[in-house]
Amino acid sequence: MKANIFIAGAGGIGQAAALILAESEFLNVTLYLGDISTTAIQNSTAFIQHGATKPVSIHGVVMTDDDTDPTLVSALESCQIILDCLPGSQAPRLARLAKKFGCHYANLTEYVAETQEIQKIAEGADTAFVLQTGLAPGFINILACQLYKEFSRDFGVEIVDEMAMKVGALSMHAPSPHFYAFTWSPIGVATEYLKDAEVVVDFQKQLVPALSRCEEIVIDGEVYEDNFTSGGAADLPDAFAGKVKNLHYKTLRHPKHYAWVESTLQTLQHEANKIQSLEKIMLDQIASVEDDFVIVYAAVQGKDSQGRLRRKEKAYKILPSKVGNQMLRAIQTTTAAPLCEMAYMMLQGNMKGVVLQSQIDSEIFLNGPFVKSIYGGY
Repeated sequence: MKANIFIAGAGGIGQAAALILAESEFLNVTLYLGDISTTAIQNSTAFIQHGATKPVSIHGVVMTDDDTDPTLVSALESCQIILDCLPGSQAPRLARLAKKFGCHYANLTEYVAETQEIQKIAEGADTAFVLQTGLAPGFINILACQLYKEFSRDFGVEIVDEMAMKVGALSMHAPSPHFYAFTWSPIGVATEYLKDAEVVVDFQKQLVPALSRCEEIVIDGEVYEDNFTSGGAADLPDAFAGKVKNLHYKTLRHPKHYAWVESTLQTLQHEANKIQSLEKIMLDQIASVEDDFVIVYAAVQGKDSQGRLRRKEKAYKILPSKVGNQMLRAIQTTTAAPLCEMAYMMLQGNMKGVVLQSQIDSEIFLNGPFVKSIYGGY
């Protein structure tokens, strides 16, 4: 299948998505890589060309603030899909371009306000707008939907007590006092730590403060901390209204990390922009590393038709992996693979309008070729 795909954002996730698509055995892609930085485009193009094991057609597009730039217009006119790997604040802009040029669109952002804005932009569109389809939100939500489907089928009930979703992008090593290292966007970490989290408690959707419930969990014999963070629940609080009594998304961390975050936040009580201030402190004190892993856990719990308490759960631990000739970090592949899977599904199907995580066919997605190559299938 031939496809022209525009990837907006030449950072780590854009690079990974481009390389994964270029290495596909069932897609013949022409890639357009857009970014505000010429240097980023050049570096990413070289990375992809070196990493690909077969010839790849890739074109760089400098994305200025002028969306009427002839090079950008020409690229978008030739593309079927825009994969948005830019910061979440840019998502509405890319969605408008997708609608204008009749492209399918998929993004990664956990930003709630921007997601709501795109839902309005996409009204009446003849193409699909798949929102929040990375790792978290994204893969984790579709995994939870699949577990609910199986729970309901196997145990003969539609109402369950709990749906839990947990994801951590972690370093292999975590020194004191923060017990953390950056494996992805520092501003993304600061944002999810400070914006409210959407949860369901006693069948009622509500906002709770981020980092307001730190607990421990053992996954595959390893102890982690988890805590409420923003954005990861996607549309599931609405999709499962009346069916799930308690629903939440939490971010996994190495033990003792959240205590350090709380003590740090105490020093920022009078700061006007706490997100920016927290990001600065973390950048000053926490290193960025390449050796990472991603831990994913979802569970659905409730009583079966006979009144016995049951639980279905699934966990993944993803390590860095080789794609073509390049080693990609776990956070790159686990985020980019779901995005590529949705591109493949959009090219094959008749998707139209806004597509939220609960509306995606979970069995097809979890066993799709791109997801299966990274997560190992379901």
